[in-house]
Amino acid sequence: MEIKQTTWYSERLNREMTVKVYGPSGAPILCFPCQDGDANNYEGYGMIDTLAPFIEGGYVKLFCIDGDDLHSYSDKGGDKGHRSWMLEQYYEYVIKEVLPYIYNDCGGFILPYTFGCSLGADHATNMFFRRPDLFAGTLSLSGCWDSRYLFDGWCDTNLYNNCPMLFLKNMPNDHFYIDIYNKRKMILCVGQGPWEIYGVENLKTLKDIFEEKGINAWVDFWGFDSAHDWDWWKKQVLYFLPKLLND
Repeated sequence: MEIKQTTWYSERLNREMTVKVYGPSGAPILCFPCQDGDANNYEGYGMIDTLAPFIEGGYVKLFCIDGDDLHSYSDKGGDKGHRSWMLEQYYEYVIKEVLPYIYNDCGGFILPYTFGCSLGADHATNMFFRRPDLFAGTLSLSGCWDSRYLFDGWCDTNLYNNCPMLFLKNMPNDHFYIDIYNKRKMILCVGQGPWEIYGVENLKTLKDIFEEKGINAWVDFWGFDSAHDWDWWKKQVLYFLPKLLND
């Protein structure tokens, strides 16, 4: 399998950030790691092996990036305002640094999909719903989907802007983004087994918001054996990825 790694210093995040690219061609997929993970997250937990037939067959090209959760979501003892600001800086890093890297690597402007599991699903969902004009769709598995959860219910403008559950709820029903959403592929899935309780309740709320706004997202609840775990995410991605890519 063709793998390459690139690292650069991000002025926005004040540290070195890495992108690992798997495959020479195919639909670009921007992959967000689980909480506190980095660009090696998918390889380390066997997700790259699971997706190898899609990568080696030229169907997808994965761009796996570092997270920055240690300075935002996971910094439980830090100042909440600074943490939410760092979350916004991560958004800016993805939009203004990672996306241009993807364009350059793919040889021109192209809409990548976003993909993530657990907290990575929250990032994937947020990036897509904030900027549907820049992404082809999203596949989000076992997210929490409410940024306030790791901030003890606290919220400010930066956190609001990174919480689709909030900004979609308040989006006007005739907002031009809704038409763009419905031209994209949106798949959000959660199991109903161990460690999935918050995701289930929040995805039900998101489902209601989608229906109220006329957003045609595919919301799927798997069974009570489906846990918040890599083994289940591998099963889910093998089920959903062909449907995400199918025109």
